[in-house]
Amino acid sequence: MHKSFKTLCFGVLAFAGLVLAPFTVAQDADIPRTRDGKPDFSGTYDVSTLTPFQRPSEFGNRLILTNDEAFAIANREFERKEDNQRGSDPNRSAPPQGGDGSTGASGNVGGYNTFWIDNGTDVVRIDDEFRSSIITDPLNGRLPPVTDAIRDARRAALGAGEAPRREGGANDGTAYWLDAGLDAPGPYDNPENRPFAERCILSFGSTAGPPMLPALYNNHKRIVQNEDTVLINIEMVHEARIVRMNAEHDPAHIKKWLGDSIGWWEGDTLVVETTNFRETPAFSRGSENMKVTEYFRYENPDKVIYSFTVEDPTVWEAPFSGEYSWPRTDNKIFEYACHEANYALEGIMKGARVMEMEYRGEDPGGVPNPTN
Repeated sequence: MHKSFKTLCFGVLAFAGLVLAPFTVAQDADIPRTRDGKPDFSGTYDVSTLTPFQRPSEFGNRLILTNDEAFAIANREFERKEDNQRGSDPNRSAPPQGGDGSTGASGNVGGYNTFWIDNGTDVVRIDDEFRSSIITDPLNGRLPPVTDAIRDARRAALGAGEAPRREGGANDGTAYWLDAGLDAPGPYDNPENRPFAERCILSFGSTAGPPMLPALYNNHKRIVQNEDTVLINIEMVHEARIVRMNAEHDPAHIKKWLGDSIGWWEGDTLVVETTNFRETPAFSRGSENMKVTEYFRYENPDKVIYSFTVEDPTVWEAPFSGEYSWPRTDNKIFEYACHEANYALEGIMKGARVMEMEYRGEDPGGVPNPTN
């Protein structure tokens, strides 16, 4: 089938799905309920979406997109993926040392292709309105400014000569951290220096959060609910959030990777409050002082609306809020065996040692390190 015809067919179908879909029913009509009459959120949801966390500047303070704008975003992503799925040249050479200069999931060396990407086919739609961003407050759909203390700390870190990559984000395949001295510390000195996701401790992105956000792939979330507990199983990596209903928070000195979550009902809305984070939470932009309040409500029996407010006065000058839809799916959550023979982390450490030897003019074959 000719590409232009396929694109046209997709566009017609996508537009029909966006514009002609039936209006949603009232929140309290025919939604699943438990034996005690509470909304029952049990089930699996596919939260993938083309709507970004922060709003692109082109939309300014405008949260709501037109039908044409929503269609254009969906069609553009469809064409991009179709182009990327073309067959590779079997005679192509290896990537250049340090990568080809690209950014993103490919890791500069072609780590992923489109086969692995499952970031949705359309934008967020809530109450028959298309959204330009997940963030709804501030009005510009962007994170609030950080505090002066955070800004100064980031400047100090950059001035210490230990940035994770060279300016511009390119990894040129050299031990650039030794520019500050042959014994200067670097981001690959030991496994504990590496990000939590790389060590398979937490997810890639804030998929478990809170706040819980969509990612590049593995966007399924499963809720299991009873009167005392709500469990949210996250497909990306292996988190399982446990919400204790009608409970008190643990003492402040008890810190958890995903924080301490307690829940209660406000009418037909499930409210979840999370505190007691570790110093670096899953939502890594925040801190141990963060408080996240989440809200789950039905728009209709097949779609849950998830919203949240994040407060951390030690990081941001003001709170911020967001909202997006969780459509139900018949798909199943697959195991993510992240740390099963995690050879990549060992390779990262060995590769850094080789680059350091080359930087010092040593033979990677085994000349002793003069800085030890």
